[in-house]
Amino acid sequence: MLLVKYEEKVVMKKVKGVGLGLRREMLPELENIPEAVDFWEVAPENWIPFGGKYPAQLKRFTDSCPFVTHGLSLSIGSPEKLDVNFVKQVKTFLDTHGIETYSEHLSYCSGKGHMYDLMPIPFTEEAVRHVADRVVQVQDIIGRQLVLENVSYYAAPGQEMNELDFTLAVLEKADCKLLLDVNNIYVNSINHGYEALEFLKALPSKRIEYGHIAGHYNEEEDLIVDTHGADVIEPVWQLLESAYEIHGVFPTLLERDFNIPPLEELLKEVEKIREIQARYDSCQQTRIA
Repeated sequence: MLLVKYEEKVVMKKVKGVGLGLRREMLPELENIPEAVDFWEVAPENWIPFGGKYPAQLKRFTDSCPFVTHGLSLSIGSPEKLDVNFVKQVKTFLDTHGIETYSEHLSYCSGKGHMYDLMPIPFTEEAVRHVADRVVQVQDIIGRQLVLENVSYYAAPGQEMNELDFTLAVLEKADCKLLLDVNNIYVNSINHGYEALEFLKALPSKRIEYGHIAGHYNEEEDLIVDTHGADVIEPVWQLLESAYEIHGVFPTLLERDFNIPPLEELLKEVEKIREIQARYDSCQQTRIA
């Protein structure tokens, strides 16, 4: 990867292909790093506190493979002050492992204390300004553009804007990048009754850094819980195809956070992403020709 100097707006060399989330419990299966995975993703919070063998094992990976990070506790929408010391720890982690991409959730998880869940930011103009100011502060500290993920949510307190307009406004005002989570669009479209394809079409292609795809749990016919604990279902695969057709093929990572099957099972879904990417890459090249 090329070094990015955020203040000079230098464009970094992006990860390519298909990615997979790396969790510590997967390490015993990964003595030999599988060539089927083009890049990996880690949550900095799951590694920063540890000494001993875990940092050494991770460094072996990051020295050998491209990585991105997907944080859990930045709490970009929190009403409390930004945890600057934590952001500085993240910067050190990124620099130590040569990782350029730091993504987080467009939500918050702390107020007077840590809530250990992703809470919806009110969809208001005031919240847009608040979040954008905090994003700029983070970007100044880490020396990189922050990448924000469109998140699943189950209620919209104090709503003055719809989810799409809020998301677009934050991306534009903060001048940050987008982690396009296809499953979250599908989940929200069912839970909140909007058209997933129209939401997808309205997202800015130029801001997409990479994508996520995952499984979920059907609580009720009109209530889906975003669990990352099951196989990807066919409508979500179809939405990924639509995303590539609309925005072009972008790096895409399979998320699996629990009920994690053996690696060979995960790699089947990784290969399905690759097959879809190859098909749409071929279509785009044919159009250009």
